[in-house]
Amino acid sequence: MQVATMPIDYAAIKKRQQAVWSSGDYAIIGTTLQIVGERLCEAVDMRAGNRVLDVAAGNGNATLAAARRFAHVVSTDYVEAHLRQGKERAAAERFRIDFQGADAEELPFPDGSFDVALSTFGVMFAPNQEKAAAELVRVVRRGGKVGLANWTPDGFVGRLLKIVSKYTPAPAGLKPSVLWGTSERLAELFPGHEINAAEQTFMFRYTSPEHWLHVFRTSYGPTNRAFAALEGERAVALEADILDLLERSNWGGSNSLVIPGTYLEAVITRS
Repeated sequence: MQVATMPIDYAAIKKRQQAVWSSGDYAIIGTTLQIVGERLCEAVDMRAGNRVLDVAAGNGNATLAAARRFAHVVSTDYVEAHLRQGKERAAAERFRIDFQGADAEELPFPDGSFDVALSTFGVMFAPNQEKAAAELVRVVRRGGKVGLANWTPDGFVGRLLKIVSKYTPAPAGLKPSVLWGTSERLAELFPGHEINAAEQTFMFRYTSPEHWLHVFRTSYGPTNRAFAALEGERAVALEADILDLLERSNWGGSNSLVIPGTYLEAVITRS
């Protein structure tokens, strides 16, 4: 006997996710991740004059890294506040960058418009993974590159997201976002294209576990919304679980917090 499965309502999920990423103040965290965008631009061998698209750009880490290499950049996100923060950063550095609102699953650009498409910890959260991956490939010319930085399932952020999902489960049927941080899943999402991937480490550096928790509780959408949705003992339990993860992961000793966050850096060359 077969059990019928309900189709996934991606539009409703996307609306909910947009509200999550609009909460808090992602720029507080996003600016600390700048080195990831710089590394990714080196990994794709960014050239001056390249036409570059940054997808789910947040407040513009990969955007600015590409602009610093004299590329022509279009920076996209579906959260207006993120685009506004990216514009402020670009203005401060005197870059001319095109900022546009865009859904990673429905990019408003013709086929083959760009030499390079980038995404740092962004497109991995799109609910329809296959569609998002297809869009990245579509907008890049043949021989062009897609550069990605995705948190791994077993790294610090992967374990954090697993804790959060225990208290605020994802909609049924969705594949975990951190699967983008595995070579196996990338091979499924980008069949027929050359993929070069290697694990990298981003170091989270905060004054203490409590400092990290305060910043992420107030600024990072997933943890901000998780705490907002919980009351009483459940909120206390989530806080305890996160603090336990922070304590176990900390390399910084008793006077600071230093935690390695593993991510997969991938360069996909369109065939």
